[in-house]
Amino acid sequence: MKQRKMLMSLFSLSATVLLAACSTDTNTEEASVGSESVSMESMVEESSSSSSEGMGDMVHDDSGEIPEGLMEAENPTYKLGDTVIMQAGHMEGAEATIVGAFDTTAYEVSYDPTNGDPRVENHQWVIQEEIMDAGIDPFGVGSEVMLEAEHMEGMNGATAIIDAAESTTVYMVDYISTDTGETIKNHKWVTEQELAPVADQ
Repeated sequence: MKQRKMLMSLFSLSATVLLAACSTDTNTEEASVGSESVSMESMVEESSSSSSEGMGDMVHDDSGEIPEGLMEAENPTYKLGDTVIMQAGHMEGAEATIVGAFDTTAYEVSYDPTNGDPRVENHQWVIQEEIMDAGIDPFGVGSEVMLEAEHMEGMNGATAIIDAAESTTVYMVDYISTDTGETIKNHKWVTEQELAPVADQ
């Protein structure tokens, strides 16, 4: 009888120790998963922060200088002085004034900046007249070209691949940044599809 009680006590003690060990392992695993979760959140935040910092590389040329050979649009949807609403990327929702309208081919390009910055994918827009030795015939998707635009640091002189091409009217605009409140003069370029009329105009 005594032996049976001792065996039962030992069994009980072993079970308790085993359960305690399992519980500790579970807590350790939960702590580890929690720490991985925090780490992933940090990575997402850092990535998001660097994407928005990348917008700081935009070079705003307020001279209003037009590339050689660029022709004014004969009958643009939006005329000089019209007020429009921007619908493009980081400028979405900003009110803008049309200061130039031109008929050309606009390109979406990917390129490696000449200053060593990370590769830029699907940049919108570079126009026919901002490509070296472009001539008048549009480039096809996949063509390799050399850029003469200065919209971003490291763009001028960079070799680029044409991702998309569109014959359209491009606009030069003045607008007030919805992020900083800064007035941007002579921003190049916005396509017709990226603009909307002001409701009461």
